[in-house]
Amino acid sequence: MQRFFNKVKSLFSSDSNNASKHFSEPPVLKVVERKQHGISRRQIDKEALDVLYGLKRAGYDAYLVGGGVRDILLGLEPKDFDVVTNAEPEQIKGVFKSRCRLIGRRFRLAHVYFGRNVVEVATFRGDGDGQKSAGRSRKQVNHTRAVDDTGRLVRDNVYGSIEEDVWRRDFTINSLYYNIRDFSVLDYTGGMEDIEKGQLRLIGDPEMRYREDPVRMIRAIRFAAKLGFEIEPNTKAPIYELAHLLKDVSHARMFEEVLKLFHSGVAIEVFEKLRHFGLFTFLFPQTHHLLSMESEGFPRMLVIEALKSTDARIQSNKGVNPSFLFAAMLWEPMLQRMEQHLAEDFSRQDAMFAAANDVIEQQIYSTSIPKRFTAQIKDIWSLQFRLLNRQGNRPQKLFEHPRFRAAYDFMGVRVAAGDDSVKEVFDWWTEYQTLDGVQQVAFANDIKKKQSGRRRPRRNRNPYRKRSHQNPNKASESSSATND
Repeated sequence: MQRFFNKVKSLFSSDSNNASKHFSEPPVLKVVERKQHGISRRQIDKEALDVLYGLKRAGYDAYLVGGGVRDILLGLEPKDFDVVTNAEPEQIKGVFKSRCRLIGRRFRLAHVYFGRNVVEVATFRGDGDGQKSAGRSRKQVNHTRAVDDTGRLVRDNVYGSIEEDVWRRDFTINSLYYNIRDFSVLDYTGGMEDIEKGQLRLIGDPEMRYREDPVRMIRAIRFAAKLGFEIEPNTKAPIYELAHLLKDVSHARMFEEVLKLFHSGVAIEVFEKLRHFGLFTFLFPQTHHLLSMESEGFPRMLVIEALKSTDARIQSNKGVNPSFLFAAMLWEPMLQRMEQHLAEDFSRQDAMFAAANDVIEQQIYSTSIPKRFTAQIKDIWSLQFRLLNRQGNRPQKLFEHPRFRAAYDFMGVRVAAGDDSVKEVFDWWTEYQTLDGVQQVAFANDIKKKQSGRRRPRRNRNPYRKRSHQNPNKASESSSATND
């Protein structure tokens, strides 16, 4: 890695001042030859190479771009590989035939399928001015670009050249193009130098770019946390003032971005940065409100422990469930609302479900939550109370519940955050899972014996039954025993 940084430094040491400009001038191409950047085709997925070579054989330009190139340069394993080309979507489909499917409205993309694996292919994007580009005129009939009154990009279906495509990308480190023809890397924006500096910088005027797409603000947080990069000062400055623009982003898109943020493997760092830049309130406003009033570390510690658990699962290559994340983020708001319903004489179960509905309904004004996940969130919450009851055959039924493991893990998060009220119950369930079937029955019966030794006051099944014939002394003794 250090050898690579030294190479990059020697390549661009004379241009450090130009690299800090916000590209008021046309981008200047720097070609980094194969022997200088160290990217090998062995580091690129076979499917991505097949797409690159397929387009090349058909006479089109084809490049790897974005996170795949960036991650290889940083010595990381890329999650996926994106391809860009001067071929338009229908032409891409013509190359790959039945393996290709065209998707998207805002900007048409091609997905090329290799069994379960998919390589995404995009046509170079243009600036939408209707002028000739790359030796061909663009049709404005079908290829249009538009912004709303706030400057937000609402339609972006313009094809262009690679020089224009550079301007349409967000960060310099994501705008490096690996050319399959000669294995060079094309750098128009100083992205190689920013990688060497560990710096995250927007291409173009930051305020304008954030207004075009407010999600770029939370992408900046995600990349900075994931890569350990510093956000360049001019890129950082407008975030505080423009954070409110996130309210204009579609709730469905915000849900997807929240998952990318908190399932990145660096969720705690993401959480702290979102709060620092004033962005968290637009993702989880109810949680933010309670965080601003927190006492004794709650609910922050619960959120931190939940994110720590999520990070650990990701780093161990285990699956993560969005419902667990949202259950943790909204647990304290739900409890607060539940207390209000209990004060209105709701039963505990009714109060919990009413509170769950209230909190989730409020959350979807910020991020949508698909119904399958809202049901799972409610299961995780309701099981926090049901797991307290361990008599008879209930433990086995609860153990077989499809959401048991998530609920058990969530209870563990509560204990780790300092909630001692459920520690004994959590420890009991921890031991229960280590036993075989016969031992589990005996273990549950042992709980039943312990609890049967404590005589419970007889419930009056009719709440309207008169108590005038009850011995007042016995009533007093019963009340005293209950309080003890």
